[in-house]
Amino acid sequence: MLGVGSHLPAAQVPNDMVAGPAGVSAGWIESKTGILSRRRADPAEAASDLALAAATEALVDAGLDAASITLIVVATSTPDSPQPATACLVQDRLGAGNAAAFDLNAVCSGFVYALEAARRMLTPGGFALVIGVDVYSRILNPADRRTAVLFGDGAGAVVIGDVAAGRGIGPVRLRSMGSHHDLIRVPGGGSRIPPSEESVRLGEHFFTMNGRGVREFVQREVPAATMTFLADHGVDPAAVRHFIPHQANRRLIENLAQELALPAARTHLTVDRYGNTGAASLPVTMADARAEFAPGDLVLLAAFGGGMTIGLALLTW
Repeated sequence: MLGVGSHLPAAQVPNDMVAGPAGVSAGWIESKTGILSRRRADPAEAASDLALAAATEALVDAGLDAASITLIVVATSTPDSPQPATACLVQDRLGAGNAAAFDLNAVCSGFVYALEAARRMLTPGGFALVIGVDVYSRILNPADRRTAVLFGDGAGAVVIGDVAAGRGIGPVRLRSMGSHHDLIRVPGGGSRIPPSEESVRLGEHFFTMNGRGVREFVQREVPAATMTFLADHGVDPAAVRHFIPHQANRRLIENLAQELALPAARTHLTVDRYGNTGAASLPVTMADARAEFAPGDLVLLAAFGGGMTIGLALLTW
């Protein structure tokens, strides 16, 4: 990683602001999720606005200007609009005229998928911006306690390019299990259920989640996939110094970390302050934790999201 940046909207939304409409108490939210607050985008802000701010910070951190960027990949499931790609809006506003730009949707695993896509596409001497951004507040039903209390808005970005041997992005593993596609959904708004008065009346444009099914999926699939990933690449779990999981729910993360039992790793959390920021959660947490990374530290990223999808990556700082 040559540069890291993040951007969280200014508006803080504590539990007592979302509890009432969801029919729960602030204490219930904290006990079930470990979340105390989340950020919400201003009505005038969209995904591209948050992505632009995070990308600008990452470029400054990398010491590069926008003209140096040859590729922009934006991971999001809440783009500004179905067309054009949010990445193209970011490219235009950055002034990154030399960059190819596209969006990628693997829901909350999107950042790892985008990181691997960018790495494989990047030519020697080039630089890529990889951005994770989501504005879930626009697709939440405030009365649905399974979702309304969990999600926040935010963006994180990294700049990747050539680095010294032994540093940078190491092994990556991507898995998709489409047989579980119904666990996390936004049913309406696409070609299956196009927007209509009826779809809006039925709430089909809202984000829906089978919370129990997702939890069972994560507990069943993610620890085993992670340990197999490390073993396949000859990595001793004791060599991992930093563990950055998708910030889905603090209780779920704590259980996952306990199951993995990485003896020397610190598990980094931002979910208590920012909630689940979707595809942004990994780069936002990386930006938050980076001051604790030392050269040569091994960082494990573990994401899981709708689809269902899993994205695992090892970085040598």
